[in-house]
Amino acid sequence: MRYDPAEFLARDDISRLQLSRLRTTCERAARSRLYARKFREHGVAPEDIKSLDDLRRLPFTTKQDLRESYPDGLNTVPADQMVRLHVSSGTTGTPTVVYHTASDVRWWSSLVARCMRMVGMTPADVFQNTTSYGLFTGGLGMHYGAELLGCMAIPMGAGNTQRQVKLIQDFKVTALHIIPSYALYLADYLARQGLDPRSLGLRIALVGAEPYSEETRRRLEDIFGFKAFNSYGLSEMNGPGVAFECREQNGMHLWEDAYLCEVIDPVTLEPARPGQVGELVLTTLCREGMPIVRYRTRDLTRVLPGPCPCGREHLRIDRITGRSDDLIIIKGVNIYPIQIEQVLMSLPEVGQNYLIELTREGHIDQIRVKAEVREEFFVEDMRALAALRERIAHRLRDEILVTPKVDLVEPNSLPKSEGKAVRVVDLRGKE
Repeated sequence: MRYDPAEFLARDDISRLQLSRLRTTCERAARSRLYARKFREHGVAPEDIKSLDDLRRLPFTTKQDLRESYPDGLNTVPADQMVRLHVSSGTTGTPTVVYHTASDVRWWSSLVARCMRMVGMTPADVFQNTTSYGLFTGGLGMHYGAELLGCMAIPMGAGNTQRQVKLIQDFKVTALHIIPSYALYLADYLARQGLDPRSLGLRIALVGAEPYSEETRRRLEDIFGFKAFNSYGLSEMNGPGVAFECREQNGMHLWEDAYLCEVIDPVTLEPARPGQVGELVLTTLCREGMPIVRYRTRDLTRVLPGPCPCGREHLRIDRITGRSDDLIIIKGVNIYPIQIEQVLMSLPEVGQNYLIELTREGHIDQIRVKAEVREEFFVEDMRALAALRERIAHRLRDEILVTPKVDLVEPNSLPKSEGKAVRVVDLRGKE
């Protein structure tokens, strides 16, 4: 893939391009059944968009809107112009569908390739994709980007860790796409096989698909010897390639030539204050087949202030700290699971796996944290384990303002998954 000049657009050029593409997006969206109705109900028309500030006149779009529009209520071109669709099912079981034209697929691939080039990947890299293919966008999305960049791409898919390792070794893989919980699982697997993770020769890991802490990133980099770059995407916005870290590893550049970004207070729906964490809202700017306007992602982040030393002027968002619907409320205190992970992954005695259990004693909700302890620290000295348990409980109390019950368990005793990890189990009302 040749150099993409949009990567280093100046701020004024970004704004002019966004306004032009926002107008086009609204014109396209108005052809769909959903937005024809929503625009009419909100008393707004595409020609009312005179400046980027007019974005706030447009209605929000929610996942429920996508479900209710199933199967094709957001489409703006005839079915014979669509070349692909991805489907995801929500907690209700009602699918959400995202359609792509050939132009949409090309745009998506170019954004992913841009991300990969930004972190230092070149056509000389051998890229292995350890995430699911099929309807999950992280498979084909990353694969097409790697091929466009010129890398040899290995479409391994998820699971089958023994084969993952063999392919990495045999074909001298240098770059991985991997979810953080599976990267921790892979580290444990290699340890059990007596293999040094650094001997694999990996130099770059593209990490995303679930929230993870800076402490987890540092741990992975220390174990494998690669550089781990945070990524962000969601199927409603194509998939991977919405935002990505550069080599500075200090916030993810959100590609503003393809997406308009807002951060709002999830309760008042008003713009968040500068630097305030809020809910990310995104508008597609380049999608033909199924444009989406002001989509409430439910993902929590903030816009980082100041320029990036890398020279790119596309705004940076902070790592995703969780989803607004991931919030745990215990004894009136708001807690996000990533806060607990930050503490656990900062402690050398704690292994790669943990579990948060929510229980109810009488009428009072309680939180219990089960953490695996590394083998070299899991000794029969009960006093040492008790001291470690107290230290973890104290550190967690300082972070989440609630004292959880802490259980220290043996290595490899908690449930493991080769897919996304289940970190929170709600047992309230089930005892």
